[in-house]
Amino acid sequence: MRKTILGVGLLFAAGAAMAEGTPELTVMTYDSFVSDWGPGPAIEAAFEESCGCDLKFVGAGDGAALLARVKLEGDRSEADVVLGLDTNLTAEAAATGLFAPHGIAEPALDLPLAWDDATFLPYDWGYFAFVHNADMADVPASLKALGASEAKIVIQDPRSSTPGLGLLMWVKAAYGDEAASVWEALADNVVTVTPGWSEAYGLFLEGEADMVLSYTTSPAYHLIAEEDASKSAASFSEGHYMQVEVAAKLAASDQQELADQFLAFMLSDGFQSIIPTTNWMYPAALPAEGLPAGFETLIQPDKALLLSAEDAQAARKPALDEWLTALSQ
Repeated sequence: MRKTILGVGLLFAAGAAMAEGTPELTVMTYDSFVSDWGPGPAIEAAFEESCGCDLKFVGAGDGAALLARVKLEGDRSEADVVLGLDTNLTAEAAATGLFAPHGIAEPALDLPLAWDDATFLPYDWGYFAFVHNADMADVPASLKALGASEAKIVIQDPRSSTPGLGLLMWVKAAYGDEAASVWEALADNVVTVTPGWSEAYGLFLEGEADMVLSYTTSPAYHLIAEEDASKSAASFSEGHYMQVEVAAKLAASDQQELADQFLAFMLSDGFQSIIPTTNWMYPAALPAEGLPAGFETLIQPDKALLLSAEDAQAARKPALDEWLTALSQ
């Protein structure tokens, strides 16, 4: 027995010594990315095959909570890369001075817009939408129609969630000065506001609401992973707001070269081919095999809405004030 314990102890010590000699890269991201069903585990395995490192994902709530944590930790953050911000947050993130340029001169991307950000690199994109059961009667065909309907919806808090913030920008981009009145009409439809996407989507699946703020790509999950065609995304006449999710390295990281290696890997097929059927978004760099069967069934917005990073930053506070005022009445 003592020999067995000694043997285990020696093995543990050897493993610890090996671990000490292996560089570690810490990527801070949102919780659903690192979940068992998210892309994190597969990406970790794929990257570690070539990096000679230990890739460690750290969940930090939902997307918008990432920036708050990074700002709180500042140069003391143990993260090397932050993955999960979007263009509604990049101007504010850049202003912190905590992020470093990615150094990729001309990233090979397949986005429906030009990309020239020297700090933040996209890894996926999609359109926000309200998802509902396919047999729902009288599906609203616009944000105004939704506000005038009896449909009950679940949305996310824009202070902690990138989809929640995306909805604020959607209303603002589509209606401008009319945004406050649109929110006044929508307030009665809101059953609850959740901190993040996972909680909201779970409530919808449990039957607590008729519709949930999600993505046009969400029905692909049910169709491909569950062979269930019972979910649809409503097509809205004013267009759908885009989300482009990004990653960037922290300037204070002591693993700059490894962070660069990860960002380059992020645009490779090894990463991008994992995104469609784990994060259920469009890949930022279309892999060689294209999109999985089932994505062709998704709605395609007639109009794409997106505020520039600077305009989104300027619109954020007034849009949040409008939202808070409407939901507090």
